[in-house]
Amino acid sequence: MSNESNTTTVSPLISPLHGSTGVPGDKSISHRAVLFAAMAEGTSRLSGVLDSDDVRSSLKAVKQLGAQISLEKTPDGSLAGGITGWGAKGPVQPDGPIDCGNSGTTARLLMGVLAPWDISVEITGDESLQRRPMRRITAPLMKMGVRFEPEGRETLPLTETGTRDLRAITYDAPMASAQLKTAVLLAGMYAKGTTTLNEPSPSRNHTELMLPEFGISTTAADRTASVQGPGVPQGCEVRVPGDPSSAAFLVCAAVMKPGSSIQVENVSLNTARIGFTRTLERMGADVNVRHAGSAGKEPYGIISACYTPNLHGCEVPADKIATIVDEVPVLALVAAHARGVTVFREVSELRVKETDRLAAVVEGLGLLGVDAWVDGNDLYVEGQPDLSVPAGVVFDSKNDHRLAMTWALVGLCGNAPVEVANFDSVKISYPQFLSDIEGLAR
Repeated sequence: MSNESNTTTVSPLISPLHGSTGVPGDKSISHRAVLFAAMAEGTSRLSGVLDSDDVRSSLKAVKQLGAQISLEKTPDGSLAGGITGWGAKGPVQPDGPIDCGNSGTTARLLMGVLAPWDISVEITGDESLQRRPMRRITAPLMKMGVRFEPEGRETLPLTETGTRDLRAITYDAPMASAQLKTAVLLAGMYAKGTTTLNEPSPSRNHTELMLPEFGISTTAADRTASVQGPGVPQGCEVRVPGDPSSAAFLVCAAVMKPGSSIQVENVSLNTARIGFTRTLERMGADVNVRHAGSAGKEPYGIISACYTPNLHGCEVPADKIATIVDEVPVLALVAAHARGVTVFREVSELRVKETDRLAAVVEGLGLLGVDAWVDGNDLYVEGQPDLSVPAGVVFDSKNDHRLAMTWALVGLCGNAPVEVANFDSVKISYPQFLSDIEGLAR
């Protein structure tokens, strides 16, 4: 691997991938652990927290609001230590805007965190985050009594003014979104009565699993979640398991790289997060999941994967997309190596991620001579079982960490080096991605 003028050259791995490895702490769970601990009364002990740009945005935000942070880097590269929250007295008025960087999770969850307090806070972010839709969060919070200015604006920056007199609501969400659900539940903790959110299909349930650890009465079913308020979360202990979205890139690499056989250990096996393993199984990939225990209510264990030469296309139905939304780019790359057509149904959410991932996947696979197209909200990939990487391919990651890792796999698992522009964006979720994968090829 070499790096020049913001473009990284990624060369084919000399050896197959073998052995066992871990992945960094789960990003979704890390954000929630930090934010919930900041809201809580007393000190929470956290371990396994992901040290990435996105999670540091959440840490910086709660520090500005008055939480006391004493997390330190551990030998495995994660963060561990204590967070003392503001509890019943509430957050302090920050001395300036809260900059969430590139982190949509920080910005959207923070809106729910701030909702019950009568302070005015400007929430902003980088250029990419300022293009992402926030109306999905502001709409239900406004029904609860929160104000956002400028009125009618659908993107950041926004100034939020909360209220100590929040109304409990029942809200039918227009899309399955764990960020939307979490923001509403966090506000609902402080409203009098039961706040309920209903979804069209299941989304990640980390919030419903974690809030009871903080002493908050929460109910959760397949497509509905509710919280009973008012209540103040109490400090507790949270251990963050490995991130399945990061594991997905190692697993897909093993499936594509001839002769490979790996295990990813201590990874979250939350069913709302490992849809990628089921999609790979549908393609005929040799992938297995084995439970080992649980961290709080979050199950964790081992995902093993082996090289699979005879992959075939499959259809991923719309109601499964929420469980693979971050993995669609890398699954589309695996589909490019499969016989036949793979269809991902109703993936419009990919248009409003860090970049338009739908257009980026079609563009990137096109550089490999792979036919990929969008029809309505469906993504189609026509695979080539004997796919060969042309010489001199340059991919644009568009500063999107999932795309950067996906295009890096083309070089790592293929027959020719590729270049990836702005590969550094991997720091958002998986800073040691390349060193982990190179370690498995030794």
